[in-house]
Amino acid sequence: MVAKFVAKVFPAVDCELGRWTYLAERIPDPTLRQQALASIRLKKFHAQGGSIYALYPTVCNMEGKGEAILKFIVAFQTISDYLDNLCDRAGVTDEASFRQLHQAMLDAVNPAGDSPGGDLNDYYRYYPHQDDLGYLNLLVTECRTLIIKLPSYHQVQKTLQKQIQLYTDLQALKHLQPTIRQSRLESWAKTHREQYPELLWWEFAAATGSTLGVFLLVAAASDPALTPEEVARIDQAYFPWIDGLHILLDYYIDTEEDRLMNDLNFTGYYQNPKQCRNRLMVFIHHSLKDSAALSYPKFHQTVVQGLLAMYLSDAKALTVINQPITKALLKSGGLIAQFYYGCCRLLRRLKKL
Repeated sequence: MVAKFVAKVFPAVDCELGRWTYLAERIPDPTLRQQALASIRLKKFHAQGGSIYALYPTVCNMEGKGEAILKFIVAFQTISDYLDNLCDRAGVTDEASFRQLHQAMLDAVNPAGDSPGGDLNDYYRYYPHQDDLGYLNLLVTECRTLIIKLPSYHQVQKTLQKQIQLYTDLQALKHLQPTIRQSRLESWAKTHREQYPELLWWEFAAATGSTLGVFLLVAAASDPALTPEEVARIDQAYFPWIDGLHILLDYYIDTEEDRLMNDLNFTGYYQNPKQCRNRLMVFIHHSLKDSAALSYPKFHQTVVQGLLAMYLSDAKALTVINQPITKALLKSGGLIAQFYYGCCRLLRRLKKL
């Protein structure tokens, strides 16, 4: 699976991102154009990593579904990365604007209406830059066109909308002015404390920032025999554990960079490096254990081990300060994670990752 991922999926992702880059280059507004292109260029690995779900067993078993799932993943992740840049890099701190922008992600998984593009919202309504020549609408419509063809989409839609609403809440709050964002985030996370008592508030917030659960649910919807019970098991395994591990690793490797830029970093809330290491190891343990209860457990465990390999092979995880934690986390992931780590190091040297 890993060989197929690198040899076939990576080039397909490049092709899809090339298509969206072509459209982004034609955005009239210079700020929107700059952020659209930067989000693709600098966050390509998000689409690469998420596209592992194009190899989900039920996708591979159905003719023609692999390409559709990959196209959805790349388009949806491109929306996510583009909106993150608009919220983070354009000097805007308005919550209403952030929520309106992220309505695009909710619309992308809502195939309602007579046509996939017939009832889209005005996503830039409160945003100071607006002329994108239909770029965001095209991304949303692409997602809708693809998901409506999945035989069990009705089984996953409600869970998808729940996850994306949490994602929207996070994005709307974490990009507020630094003087108020922590208190708003903490208050929001604590409203969910009863459901997730084992999490610290920033761990819950981090878990809402992942799109991996979304991609798995869409991939699982390719199975005509998908049951509500399996959807519930997927939701419980991915949220908060696998989703949380994904985003905490992302923040972990960016700790020093975010400190210098005064950007929000959830791993910065841990009391010390030892607590950060121990809590990440808890997420690794739960991710591997809970994924064993899902259909195709080896697939999900490969995803967890691949997350460790991909993030911990980044040069930022190998600084003198981070090396002891990185080694402990890799060891916690087992020998297979360490093997994938070596593969990712090679891919980085070859500039494939």
